[in-house]
Amino acid sequence: MTNADFEKIVETSDEWITTRTGIKERRIANGMATSDMAVAASRAAIEMANVSHDDIEMVILATVTPDYRLPSAACVVQEKMNFPNAAAFDIVAACAGFINGLSIVSSYIETNKIKKALVVGVEKLSAFTNYKDRNTCVLFGDAAGAVVVSGEEGESGIIGTYIKSEGKYRTLLWAEVGGVVNPYTEGYDYDGRDKIMMNGSDVFKIAVKEMGNATVKVIQDAGLQPSDIALVVPHQANIRIIEALAKRLKIDMNKVYLNIDRFGNTSAASVPLALDEANRAGRIKSGDYIVMVAFGGGLTWGASLVRW
Repeated sequence: MTNADFEKIVETSDEWITTRTGIKERRIANGMATSDMAVAASRAAIEMANVSHDDIEMVILATVTPDYRLPSAACVVQEKMNFPNAAAFDIVAACAGFINGLSIVSSYIETNKIKKALVVGVEKLSAFTNYKDRNTCVLFGDAAGAVVVSGEEGESGIIGTYIKSEGKYRTLLWAEVGGVVNPYTEGYDYDGRDKIMMNGSDVFKIAVKEMGNATVKVIQDAGLQPSDIALVVPHQANIRIIEALAKRLKIDMNKVYLNIDRFGNTSAASVPLALDEANRAGRIKSGDYIVMVAFGGGLTWGASLVRW
């Protein structure tokens, strides 16, 4: 769905969207459920990692757009993928969900509770977007990304993670209607409060600050400097946020992976989608230090430092 498509449904323009967000187009998963996208990404990850379905002991799926309220989308994926030995559950941390998932899995593996896990970030935000709100509808797309995390000997792997949240800011990025506090009632006129609502300017300010803080923390905790980082894989929310992050870290933009122009903001799928593209494009080599960082509704944020 291109910016030209949005010009036909809301009062906006390609130039307005591009200059403020960096987005040119985004993908819409017509006829697909969230679990369908998650399965496609999971199959690709399992194939790349060359592991058996029987080896997967945990499936963590990060999403705010599950197939059903009950059960978890992770359980649907487990059934579709046939992971007979896995515990499966969802986490709801919006755009930071994938980073939260890595943090959880890392702890399980480091304590020898499990050996192999699948972490998936997936969103069908088109089902959750108000296409009458020109300030938010141009931002979001649908996507899925997945990684296999394995406990192995050697220096490669997850070096450190940091996650944080601040619930007092929850109404800056939320959906007011649809939960048990404000359930759908007979005659609800679908006024948009059941879709994504965002105070963009306030979210921007906090995102720039906290994405920077999280990135600096995981780098410093590992005894490294920003100059040691080969590639930053940030949540693709807004080009201005990403540029401000690079400026704070004093990292050139050529060391930051970008695909926001083609996919927009895909929430929990954003980081694994970009990581996979960077890997397949040869942007990452063995021994490189990679930082993944994200910020989203909750408000939630976090970063993960990986040695490839």
